[in-house]
Amino acid sequence: MLLRLISLLGLAGLCAIAWLGSENRRQVPWKIVTWGIGIQLVLGVFIFLFPVTRDAVVWLSGLLNGLIDAADAGSRFLFGPILVPETGTTGPAGAGRWLSRALTPPFVPVPGDRIGGDNLSMGYILAFRALPQVIFFSAIFSLLYSLNVVQPVVQFFARFFRWAMNISGAEALAGAANIFVGIESAIAIKPFLLRMTRSELCAVLASCFGSIASTVLGLYAGYLRGVFPTISGHLMAASVLTIPAAFVMSKLLVPETEKPETLGGVPEMTMEESDQQSPMDALILGALDGVKMAVGIAAALIAILGLLELLQMIPFVNFDVITGALFLPLTFLTGVSLDWNELWASSVLIGQRLLKTAIPPYIGLADLSAEGVISDRAMVIVSYVLCGFAHIPSVGIFVGGLSGLVPSRRKDIASVVWKALWAGTLATLMTGCIAGIYFYEGTAVLGR
Repeated sequence: MLLRLISLLGLAGLCAIAWLGSENRRQVPWKIVTWGIGIQLVLGVFIFLFPVTRDAVVWLSGLLNGLIDAADAGSRFLFGPILVPETGTTGPAGAGRWLSRALTPPFVPVPGDRIGGDNLSMGYILAFRALPQVIFFSAIFSLLYSLNVVQPVVQFFARFFRWAMNISGAEALAGAANIFVGIESAIAIKPFLLRMTRSELCAVLASCFGSIASTVLGLYAGYLRGVFPTISGHLMAASVLTIPAAFVMSKLLVPETEKPETLGGVPEMTMEESDQQSPMDALILGALDGVKMAVGIAAALIAILGLLELLQMIPFVNFDVITGALFLPLTFLTGVSLDWNELWASSVLIGQRLLKTAIPPYIGLADLSAEGVISDRAMVIVSYVLCGFAHIPSVGIFVGGLSGLVPSRRKDIASVVWKALWAGTLATLMTGCIAGIYFYEGTAVLGR
């Protein structure tokens, strides 16, 4: 009970931290703050407590896990069963078997495991298991967009956010689109970027930093499925929760002082020429976009992790310790634990994201959970906090992506991006607080 109280008070604490860094402390956007927190609290009830919607998250996890297994099938055809082994799940025939496999934790091989009798597994190799999922999810999202499945959902969220929080239609649309895509969401508001206020630009970037694209959902979920079978649905839920949190934090840091052009309504969602693509064209082009993204992720990991390893050769320099110490007070506010060792381990994982992206921390989280080092509560809260692009490697990507659409505003975008990164970071911590408020031991949300 005490930890849940800390999580609840953590919401106010994180807002206070954002307010302290505000460009105008006298102008507090109370409606955005109260409605933003209220929306998250209500959504938390549906995600964690209300049986029907809680079961819907489990069902969604099964669906997304099935997509991850389908991506493995394509990878297995290319790389073979040694590099991409079968899950080894058995069950009823037909759709029931498919759902059974989707809900079953995946088999994660280690050296020495035998697959198919004579084949020897080489263990979980990220390049052959995780990166192909980025390609597959990118293709599937592109297909769904071409079939007009995504647009109505995005418009619904955008209209709701604009009505409830009294934000501009353009930033609401960009935030809602971020539930499904990353910086590509800015394309939907391209006609309005030139005349956006500084506060709107911060909100758009904060929603990019605070959420994850559906194209990398499988990448993150694949690491935790063995210890958190319903992680896929919860990552999707975390993306929805983080959008109102990102608006709260960005408006506290950079309050609106002008009148936005689209304050009165939400513009229609447009995505360049994709509406003219056939479903098959969309599928193939989406896969090609996924290839670029997968290569970019691999290149970034090689460069960033290599650079950090090089810098850590300097005596007495350990970036995990440094960032872990910096994030320790913020991690405490999420109510993750009162045990020092568990609190420190969680803070180190959350701090790692700042420099290393979320991939190494998610791998570390799965390992610590499997070894029993951290509790289920800590695992759920940290998995929610890590669900975002709130890290320094994304700064260049987001500045470059947004500036490419409106080159004349590059200076304005660059001037607000660090505030937006801070807003996105605080927003992901706020979603961790929501998870901490509603999670209790023995809950069915883990899917075990």
